[in-house]
Amino acid sequence: MAGSAKPRGAARTSSKKGPTGGTGGKNKRRLEGKGPTPKAEDRPYHAAAKRKKAAEKKAAPRTRTGRSEKPKGEIVSGRNAVLEALRASVPATELIVARSIDVDDRVAESLQLALHHQLPIREVHRAELEGINANSQGIILAIKPYQYSSFQEITERANHPILIVALDGVTDPRNLGAIVRSAAAFGAAGVVMTERRAAAMTASAWKSSAGAAARLPVAQVTNMARTIDDAKKLGCFVIGLDGESDETLSGMKVAKENVMIVVGSEGKGLSRLVREKCDLVVSIPMRATTESLNASVATSIALFWVDEQRRK
Repeated sequence: MAGSAKPRGAARTSSKKGPTGGTGGKNKRRLEGKGPTPKAEDRPYHAAAKRKKAAEKKAAPRTRTGRSEKPKGEIVSGRNAVLEALRASVPATELIVARSIDVDDRVAESLQLALHHQLPIREVHRAELEGINANSQGIILAIKPYQYSSFQEITERANHPILIVALDGVTDPRNLGAIVRSAAAFGAAGVVMTERRAAAMTASAWKSSAGAAARLPVAQVTNMARTIDDAKKLGCFVIGLDGESDETLSGMKVAKENVMIVVGSEGKGLSRLVREKCDLVVSIPMRATTESLNASVATSIALFWVDEQRRK
């Protein structure tokens, strides 16, 4: 009946009140505590802990990531250029190739030559290779830095009579390589050139030398005029080459003495101070229809003439 219904919430589930279940000692353990409070820098979410972590990260040595390292020094890029450099045995540190590169005859030969020269081959993503050189064509050769000699080392190894070639501002690396090749062929003790405003022994110069750069020492000097003075102290006659000189090469009478041949730049020739330091300035006779000789060609002719006189 509606009048006899008991109100909700007033009903007792059990008519007898019995013992309840225990806590299993949880309350007791709560009362024991959690030990001493950790320091602020040891609490993970505390500002002091975050500052400590940032300081440790900053002080820690940086480790290499998986990203490829950019080669130091000169590089040769492009399929033809890399192949020519490997064929010429240009000293290199590694061959870098893009992954999934389209392997044609040039790439295949480059890989074979790299293996023959026991050169490390590194495979990288194409994006990384293009970051080094956008026109790499998927292949780059890292060139080993050339180890220059010194003027003193050249003079110490020179045979007598001494023959040294000095370059006063030659800027074309191919001319430099060709001069090194001729100097080695005609018995010169070495080649001396200025550090600034002059060509360096790059891969192009090495190829032009046809391997002679591996046998003949090349020195860089800061001051050519001072180096000429040092050569004179060793008893060298300093002979400058200049197409406008009235004296000709055939009139030079000191070929059998200690000689330093000085070659000027391709466009300007000998600088004023270097020209004044020369004991003699000579020219190579030519027909009027020809303007001038290439610096490497003129050097080769002068070296041949000196060597020919010394053979007599």
